[in-house]
Amino acid sequence: MTHDLAWLGDEIRRIHVDIRDHVVAACEASALEQLAAVHGEEGGDTIFAIDRVSEQTLIAQFEQLAHRCAFRLVAEGLGQSGVRDFPAGVAESALEWMIIVDPIDGTRGLMYQKRAAWILTGVAPYRGAATHLGDIAFAVMTEIPLVKQHLCDVLWAVRGQGVTAERYNRVQHTTQPLLVRPSQATTILQGFGNVARFFPGDRARLAAVDDMVVQTLLGYAPAGKALSFEDQYISTGGQLYELLMGHDRWLADVRPLLLPPTERNGSTPMLCCHPYDMCTELIAREAGMVVCKANGQALDAPLDVHSPVSWVAVANPVLAHQLIPALQQALVHHHMQLEEVQ
Repeated sequence: MTHDLAWLGDEIRRIHVDIRDHVVAACEASALEQLAAVHGEEGGDTIFAIDRVSEQTLIAQFEQLAHRCAFRLVAEGLGQSGVRDFPAGVAESALEWMIIVDPIDGTRGLMYQKRAAWILTGVAPYRGAATHLGDIAFAVMTEIPLVKQHLCDVLWAVRGQGVTAERYNRVQHTTQPLLVRPSQATTILQGFGNVARFFPGDRARLAAVDDMVVQTLLGYAPAGKALSFEDQYISTGGQLYELLMGHDRWLADVRPLLLPPTERNGSTPMLCCHPYDMCTELIAREAGMVVCKANGQALDAPLDVHSPVSWVAVANPVLAHQLIPALQQALVHHHMQLEEVQ
């Protein structure tokens, strides 16, 4: 299985490159308004024209891959179920792998050429509906650069084997090794970190949680001073990348904890993080980061396109020992739905 996973990982990294190049070409050739046209709703999120470019390339490539192995693909762009088996008509008993993909994580920033997006993929041995995030054995994330950006990164990990990363030069067509090193700081003082609050609706509550975490760890800032900073990167993969490269020290996305208990399972009326957004968290853990639920338990969401996922990621265990209890305290104080923390 190790040999098969290594081969499959190489194939998926090649597919990522193809998706990246097709999307960049579309960005170069199309007006912003064309890329930002709404094409529908799938997998709990809005689908834009630029998403269709990545999805078409994804399907074509995985159809070719299906000539050599059998797998279940989970991704946006596969209809409301978000699931398709390859090759077509394969018996479930023959499926070897569950592959979960976000063809473009960070669509909104990329389609307006504000910030790079990411292609995310996680691969787990197939265990049917019981397969979850913790089963992922290989993960890869590939940067989709802005048109004006000539460098772009790719990071991948096999469970138990650490992280490998490369930086590609689009002008010179060269690749060089990339050092991945999360911050080793033991305080959030003068560092970047935040609670995700991208969209209108509940930002006030989320900001209050963020403020309380910082105040618990650092106290109140003197007049005219800032003790820490934030960066609202509208891409879960992008958020993990910022942590992996040592740019951020902690991040938390607890939007699902705002939901009433009756809305905690299945599709939700609010825009939350989903399993395909977090399918590369293995890379962060292999780099020595702490990634977990708000209660400190491992992520265990099923590999689907609907389930809401809340998470916290901290650059290193020493900082996590401070940060996670402070976050839990703030969540309880602000009356979040915290059955999983109690």
